[in-house]
Amino acid sequence: MPVEKIDHALETIKSNCIQNVIALRGDPPHGQDKFVQVEGGFACALDLVKHIRAKYGDYFGITVAGYPEAHPDAIGDNGVATPEAYQNDLAYLKRKVDAGADLIVTQLFYDTDIFLKFVNDCRQIGINCPIVPGIMPINNYKGFLRMTGFCKTKIPDEITAALEPIKDNDEAVKAYGIHLGTEMCRKILANGIKTLHLYTLNMEKSALAILMNLGLIEESKISRPLPWRRPANVFRVKEDVRPIFWANRPKSYITRTIGWDQYPQGRWGDSQNPSYGALSDYQAYKMVELCYLFLIDDFQSILGPFNIFLLLRSSPWSELDGLQPETKIIHEQLGEFVQFKPSFFPALRLSIVKAGAVLDLNCSDMMALLVGVAPEGMFTSKSFPSLTYVAVYKNGNLVSNISVKDVNAVTWGVFPAKEIIQPTVVDPASFVVWKDEAFEIWSRSWSALYPDGDPSKKLLDQIQNSYYLVSLVDNNYMDGDIFCVFEDL
Repeated sequence: MPVEKIDHALETIKSNCIQNVIALRGDPPHGQDKFVQVEGGFACALDLVKHIRAKYGDYFGITVAGYPEAHPDAIGDNGVATPEAYQNDLAYLKRKVDAGADLIVTQLFYDTDIFLKFVNDCRQIGINCPIVPGIMPINNYKGFLRMTGFCKTKIPDEITAALEPIKDNDEAVKAYGIHLGTEMCRKILANGIKTLHLYTLNMEKSALAILMNLGLIEESKISRPLPWRRPANVFRVKEDVRPIFWANRPKSYITRTIGWDQYPQGRWGDSQNPSYGALSDYQAYKMVELCYLFLIDDFQSILGPFNIFLLLRSSPWSELDGLQPETKIIHEQLGEFVQFKPSFFPALRLSIVKAGAVLDLNCSDMMALLVGVAPEGMFTSKSFPSLTYVAVYKNGNLVSNISVKDVNAVTWGVFPAKEIIQPTVVDPASFVVWKDEAFEIWSRSWSALYPDGDPSKKLLDQIQNSYYLVSLVDNNYMDGDIFCVFEDL
């Protein structure tokens, strides 16, 4: 990056009162093996540290990277740096500290003895600033191998032996990763290190579990004031309203709204033409559980995965691991619903929320049994005035008993000395955008498993083109029963 862009970035974060930065050289561009200095840029992190100190004095606190096993560029094909290469790497780290670095955060490691030796070696040559260990919990086996291979990290034999028999069991690997991370941190803390840095890679649950195991935080004190994770993007910090349709696909929602100039705060504004970004292949595609790959020769056989979807770790329509906690409230009813109502596929999202029940499902043209025709072509849920719904075909044909302008808050909270908070809404205009994503998942995730011309593929495509996507809301949040409407069908 040229110096001009670096200065622009530094001025921007300074204007936003950010005072801590991490100074890294960066990895080589994708597809290249070696780092090449760009014209007008810096060759190394040392030059960047010098530049920041020379231009901004002590305004910024500067963190630099430390490598307990030496920088990957210094590690040989045998997986170990020579003593000379290791000492040269330490000497370079001291130059960064002498140039103005205040803090060292280390590369990931899995041998705590190597880290403790590294700290001692740093102290021996006069590096006296805090050294923070970088701990990366193991969340899945393939990702672990990929990251340790890229960083040339040593894997102790006992870790390899522990992972080998469970490498195909994601839950077991994650549980072992939490146990290993906890024990590593305990040993590090016992040796006088006061600070930890846990790499999450946007999967913070394992890191939180480790901190709870260490007694550093209590589960009840983990702040989550809204139904989604606290955003890292400074421009989304005040966002407090989202459509509920993306509740199980938050990454997709963030990607499709990343270009917004402002994010809803306090209320969901005019969404007649919501400017959602286009749906990409990456967002639409999600690896489907192997249990979804089987012969589908009629509408009854397609119910297989839906009959057991409450037991699956994931579904194509969700980025989350397992069901949301609130869904457990209706776990039994949900199972009966899937088993005895074969014309409905509740695969998208089902949840009980504080302001009422919300049910997303796919259903056939049995919609006529769910609704009755009222004057002027409006539809109304017969005998259930508290129920509102929006139903749409893939081609965009929409039926509803509410106006496209009606925004329905389905969760809210009342707090002393504050306005009412309504973080999730059912917005018909956004539902029309969501339907493109929901229907595309049928074809790009599930149907794509089968070859062209396969009967199973044809049936899945037929369902995609002939079923409604329905969002059903029970607005009687005191004594509601969202399943009652299906009892006579």
